[in-house]
Amino acid sequence: MAGLLLRGMRSANRAAFSTPFLSLPLPFRHHYPSQSPLRSFSAAAVQSSAAAGAEKSALDPNRLRNVAVKCGADIPHDRVMDSIGLERERGITIASKVTSISWRDSELNMVDTPGHADFGGEVERVVGMVEGAILVVDAGEGPLAQTKFVLAKALKYGLRPILLLNKVDRPSVSEETCNEVESLVFDLFANLGATEQQLDFPVLYASAKEGWASLTFTKSPVEDARNMAPLLDAILKHVSPPSANLQAPFQMLVSMMEKDFYLGRILTGRVSSGIVNVGDRIHGLRCTDNGVEKIEEGRITKLMKKKGTSMITIDTAGAGDIISMAGLMSPSIGHTVANVNVMTALPTVDLDPPTISMTFGVNDSPLAGNDGIHLTAGKIRDRLMAEAETNLAINVLPGVLSDSYEVQGRGELQLGILIENMRREKFELSVSPPRVMYKTENGEKLEPIEEVTIEVNEEHVGLVMEALSHRKGELVDMGHVPGSTGRTRMSLTCPSRGLVGYRSVFSSVTRGTGFMHRAFLAYSKYKGALGNVRKGVLISVSRGLITAHALMNLQSRGTLFVEPGMETYDGMIIGENSRDQDLDVNPVRSKELTNIRAPGKDENVRLTPPRLMTLEEAIGYVASDELIEVTPNAIRLRKRYLDVTKRKMMRNKPKD
Repeated sequence: MAGLLLRGMRSANRAAFSTPFLSLPLPFRHHYPSQSPLRSFSAAAVQSSAAAGAEKSALDPNRLRNVAVKCGADIPHDRVMDSIGLERERGITIASKVTSISWRDSELNMVDTPGHADFGGEVERVVGMVEGAILVVDAGEGPLAQTKFVLAKALKYGLRPILLLNKVDRPSVSEETCNEVESLVFDLFANLGATEQQLDFPVLYASAKEGWASLTFTKSPVEDARNMAPLLDAILKHVSPPSANLQAPFQMLVSMMEKDFYLGRILTGRVSSGIVNVGDRIHGLRCTDNGVEKIEEGRITKLMKKKGTSMITIDTAGAGDIISMAGLMSPSIGHTVANVNVMTALPTVDLDPPTISMTFGVNDSPLAGNDGIHLTAGKIRDRLMAEAETNLAINVLPGVLSDSYEVQGRGELQLGILIENMRREKFELSVSPPRVMYKTENGEKLEPIEEVTIEVNEEHVGLVMEALSHRKGELVDMGHVPGSTGRTRMSLTCPSRGLVGYRSVFSSVTRGTGFMHRAFLAYSKYKGALGNVRKGVLISVSRGLITAHALMNLQSRGTLFVEPGMETYDGMIIGENSRDQDLDVNPVRSKELTNIRAPGKDENVRLTPPRLMTLEEAIGYVASDELIEVTPNAIRLRKRYLDVTKRKMMRNKPKD
């Protein structure tokens, strides 16, 4: 979202002002990206108010504005700040990032954060760096399900969001429509426990597609007012500067960390107090059970600050500013970097607990080692530990088996992103299905419950409700979607284990027209065993190349996951059975040759197109006695025990 804002400034600023780099924080966005207000700004704005800024001290915290940028919707293009390949491919923000731009005589620091609940840890660890946020809501559709999640985080930390109603230039949007949406947003604020000051939020109107914002409702402002100046001025007016003490010793809480081949660790955070210069001696501190522990002492070799999409070097920085530094090799996220005379660590942010765990282990299938480069348990361990160091929402623990590791996270999407990244880095591994993390209080078993918001066409309501009833879902509210015809919105509560694997089923049932958002609600009493949510599977009992002749005889048994020519082995899952039981089959059987059959007979074999599993579908599909074999070139499903005799011995073991 912030990236779009940076790109957008072009036309608007060139016409109206000549400012150096503009920084517009546009956090909470829940609409179609192509019309984001961010697009109305521009990198050309990077050349302006140097003279104006010189009037104030470069270290004066009163010239700073720190604003969170939270996205609650997919953004398919112009993702300037999303440097990770998966972010651009999927149109989501996965990791938090920082940038800054100058506006008039002030410096605007933007923190771009994800909007998906699975990446809530990215929000929690950086939201303490800002004093404000902007809530962008579609003026035609009103607040969507993600709005509640990102807004709740902002209100929890005491931020006072600025409401920006976007796409007011649409023919269907009127002033009355905007008033209705504003009322819905106000109700959402109130339901989330907003204070009186937060309820008194400023409202602006914008067309990101055309590049303008306005303090009053209009469909088309006059030519000299078609720019984003009102929004930028609203940030200066309504977002407070950071309260900071330049006279105190230097302290900074590390909120982000990345590694550079030449500089080593680059630590990013907001300066809590004091002034820091290149060459200063500093040390890293962390809180332990025995008190504050000194990690490492060193000297600052480089100070940096993100300006737009570029990193620039600086000589000094003061309290309230968000900067990056190099020089220490041991401190990580959550640690304090301070002057060598300071032995007090800054308090860290409390994170929501992980709710899902998966076991990562060595790929021990017969096809192991054919695709990947990193195959050993040590390589997998080092990669997982490096991930846990930069992503506080992930915990890595030793697994039950010596070559396995338990990875705990917020949801299937978060862990799926990690697995996909490891695939692309040429890792091979076996992954267990997601398991819910239970708690026990006063001798009672508790499980995580999620709040689920679903919007579907009316003809799909029955199928969705039936599926969720098997998964212990309970309907809380249901009604028509405002501003649409034939759409129904449902609010439910459902155990996390019941939602594992449901997203792909939901997309199939609704023909891709449905919308589902889920977020952790609370731990509640265990709701008992789930209904039958999956059929049995077809299991290969032979190794070799799959033949069309064999699949022709097997496709009547259920849905196939493989094609002719693929390799298979004993214990590999090649399809879903039409019955509830697992079925052992031979997919490599070829036609016996005789002097009677015509040589071209096999050309008449016609097969139904198979269901080729994606990684996300596989994670949601596998049962507790199954594994996912992940390699750079393949995703395969398999039984945990490949030997058919051992499988039969374990078949009576109850599944989770």
